[in-house]
Amino acid sequence: MLTRVLPSFGSRRSWRVFERNFMVYRTQWLMLVSGFFEPLFYLLSIGIGLNRLVGTIDVGGRPISYAAFVAPGMLATSMMNGAVIDSIFNTFFRLRISHAYDAVLSTPLDVTDVALGEVWWALARAAVYSASFLVCMTLLGDTVSAWVILCWPAALVVSLAFSSLGLAATTYIRSWQDFDLVSLVQLPIFLFSATFFPISVYPRWLGALVAASPLYQAATLMRGLGLGQFSWVMIPRLAYLVALGAVGLTIAARRFRRILVP
Repeated sequence: MLTRVLPSFGSRRSWRVFERNFMVYRTQWLMLVSGFFEPLFYLLSIGIGLNRLVGTIDVGGRPISYAAFVAPGMLATSMMNGAVIDSIFNTFFRLRISHAYDAVLSTPLDVTDVALGEVWWALARAAVYSASFLVCMTLLGDTVSAWVILCWPAALVVSLAFSSLGLAATTYIRSWQDFDLVSLVQLPIFLFSATFFPISVYPRWLGALVAASPLYQAATLMRGLGLGQFSWVMIPRLAYLVALGAVGLTIAARRFRRILVP
């Protein structure tokens, strides 16, 4: 019974969902290409404007430019936004509007294959977009260490966490009006994640809440890797994100089964 509920990470059939999404987006290539401009606009806005106004910030006893401080956090934010679009908005359309998953389940694929296939697709897009983000960071001079390359696999973990949570959340969305609730959650997470300034500027009680945010954990992990400032604290941060991904994917698989299987 347990194997019917928990998604199997070894299921090759889930790649059929990935293949289906790839075939669909081949005719909507402009949507994919537009994702390459997001990191450029993010980093240019910070580098041209705020970087000159703020100056340098001390991180772990090391002064760095404001752009170098913000860039890893913006990479984490970009991964969150991309995961939300893929796993919530697009999945809702296929689940509630076009009923594409009903057709998928008429094949040998199972609901766990559907959930896992959507995560594979989100990770594939995250791999491409995070690589382009890192290239832009390097070209604009927003990197201070060669260890920034480790931000690429870390970005995939961040995408895994948010896409899995997004899939789970999508199964509870009933109509387009409920997307206001998504924005209500997403916006505070974005604003209060220590992406634009250190967590030390918050009041102590607010800092404790911010520290529990998955985006804060992701941004801090990215910043440490990007600056080459390694610490044992990175291990629980990484475990936290992986655990969120596992929990979200498990809930999504169960909810998909409840919704799609008569």
